[in-house]
Amino acid sequence: MRFASDRWPAAPWRTRFAPAPTGHLHLGHVVNALYVWGLASAFGGEVLLRIEDHDRSRSRAEFERRLLEDLEWLGFAPAADPASGRLYVRQSEREELYRAALARLAAAGEVYPCVCTRRRIAAAAPVAAGEEPRYPGTCRERRLGPETGPMRRVRLPREEVTFEDLRLGAQRQVPADQCGDLLAVDRDRQWTYQFAVAVDDFEQGIDLVIRGEDLLASTGRQIQLARRLGRAEAARFLHHPLLMRPDGTKLSKSNRDTGVRELRAAGWSAGRVLGEAALRAGLVASARTLAAADAAGLFPDRG
Repeated sequence: MRFASDRWPAAPWRTRFAPAPTGHLHLGHVVNALYVWGLASAFGGEVLLRIEDHDRSRSRAEFERRLLEDLEWLGFAPAADPASGRLYVRQSEREELYRAALARLAAAGEVYPCVCTRRRIAAAAPVAAGEEPRYPGTCRERRLGPETGPMRRVRLPREEVTFEDLRLGAQRQVPADQCGDLLAVDRDRQWTYQFAVAVDDFEQGIDLVIRGEDLLASTGRQIQLARRLGRAEAARFLHHPLLMRPDGTKLSKSNRDTGVRELRAAGWSAGRVLGEAALRAGLVASARTLAAADAAGLFPDRG
C-alpha cells in the first residue's frame, strides 16, 4: 500500500488513537489501531491514547476500563502524553483547555449564543436524506446575551479549505457550506466532538490524524478551527476504508458478532482477532494470525 510522500510529516511525528468509551471495541476499531500503530511504527511516529469522553451522557467508566484492557490484550502500547506523563488522557479532564480556547475565540468576536434546536434547524434548512444538516445562521446576528442558554457557536467564514489526504489525495471543502457555523457547546453544556478534537489535536501536537473515511467530511472544519485557534501548520490527515457489514452499513459498538470482548469470550486469540481485522480490511491477502508488532509490516511503502 502506497501513500503520498510529499505530505508525510518529518520524523519523529505524533498521531493518536482516540476511542470513545460509549461501548466495547469492535473489529473496526482494531483496523484503525492497525493503521495507527502500524504507520507510526513503520514511518517514525508515536501514538498517544486519548479517551474521547466529551459525551458525558453516553460515556461509561466500565467501557473505558474494558477498552483499555482490550488494547493491552491486543498488544497496542501508547506513548506517554508529553504534558501529563500518563499513558492516556481523557477529554473530561481537559475542561480548562476548552474554556480557554473558546474564550480566545470569543474575545475576537467569533463566538455567539444559540438557542436553535435540531428540529428548528431542520425546518429552516431542509436537507435530503443522508445529507449533513447545515446550520443556517439563525442566531448569528441576534445579539443574544449569555443568559439565553449554554449553546455556543463559532463563526466559520465562507472559505475553501484545501488539504492533501495521504491516501485519497487532494481535497477541497467549504465548511460554511457543509455545516454552517460550528457548535462548540451543546444544550447539555457538553463540548462537541468537532470543537474538542480540534483543540486536542492542536494542544497535543498531533502531526498526523489517522482515522476512517466516515470522518473525511469534517476535516476541513477542524483545520479551519485550528487555524483560528492559532495553529500555524495544519495537521496532516489519512483516512482509511471502513469495515462494512454485508448489508452495507458500517460496524457499530452494538455489533456483538464483531466485538473484541465477544470474540475473546468465544476463544479467539489476540493474534486471530488482529489477523481477522487485517483480512477484512484488505491489509493481508489470506487469513493468518498477527501480533501487534507485525502491524508495521502491513505498510511497506509510503510512495
